[in-house]
Amino acid sequence: MRDRFRDLEGPLAVRKKDVVLMATVSSFENLSHPTRSELRQFAELFMPLFQASSDEAKRQAVAALSQCENMPAAVALFIGNQPIEIAAPFLAASKAIADDTLITIARMQGAAHVKAIVSRDSLSPKVIDALVALRQSQPRSAAASAPVMKSPAVPLSPAPAETNEADALEEQRVANEEVLRERILGLAGHLGRADEDRLGLRTLTDIQEALLVRFARSREATHFATALADALSASRWLAERIMLDLSGQQLATTLTSLGMGFLDAVFVLERLYPHLAEQQHNVTRGWMVLDALDPEECDERVEAWRRADRYTYKPEATDTPAPAATPDYRFIRQAPPQRDMRVMGRRCR
Repeated sequence: MRDRFRDLEGPLAVRKKDVVLMATVSSFENLSHPTRSELRQFAELFMPLFQASSDEAKRQAVAALSQCENMPAAVALFIGNQPIEIAAPFLAASKAIADDTLITIARMQGAAHVKAIVSRDSLSPKVIDALVALRQSQPRSAAASAPVMKSPAVPLSPAPAETNEADALEEQRVANEEVLRERILGLAGHLGRADEDRLGLRTLTDIQEALLVRFARSREATHFATALADALSASRWLAERIMLDLSGQQLATTLTSLGMGFLDAVFVLERLYPHLAEQQHNVTRGWMVLDALDPEECDERVEAWRRADRYTYKPEATDTPAPAATPDYRFIRQAPPQRDMRVMGRRCR
């Protein structure tokens, strides 16, 4: 009887660890914005449990974590280096893997991991260059080792044929590299720009950003609207119209489009709209409003507002009469001098 319980002790222990692993993953999934301490605790708990669990539990855990937007870098590297049948969904779909982590995994693992990385919906130029360089370095070593192994056994007579074969292999290698390059660049063709790339976009200067933060701190809405209109190169009417949205959505969209720092934008929203300073899920409502915005959509929306403002807003200069009409107006209202009237009366006599 004791031997029978000993035989069951191993599978029961594994199942128990599987349950603990999935419970740990589920708890981490429920954290929308985990803190640094929570990320560290998850990393400390996850790795030992993962190693002690069954393959099926590992696949389920990795599939669940591939949908998380936040992930400790150590855990992402750990999962990415797992066998491809476990790591494939994580490498192909996870948004929590940094570019450096992807490059490290591609260099450490084989072609299967690289294919999973290439199948991602988005690849940064940095990762693309690293994958292309990695692909270029692999065939060269293989091509260099092949002639060394065959050269001692080859007679002198078929040397021209061997040279032609080497040239053909070299051409094939170059063609394969070009095909891979075109494929990777094609996958990256639909990507958006990086958040820090502001080339060609309207961006706040340091002085403008400092003024907006200062006026928001003192809650001077009038001065804030003036500074915002100057940053947008638009009318004051547009700036006031943006600020009248009490939800803070339009101002958050504008600040994101202008490239204001995330923390400064959160501070501005919380000072101008006090209800956005309320805590929800360990962060403020203003944080959640800004975090949900897409920078490219914000740029398009703000540019549409500016175009509409140019079409509808008329500067005050257009309300003044034209300079050409002024002389005529003065001439009509001007009475002739009294001296001229006397002269005209004398002539009539």
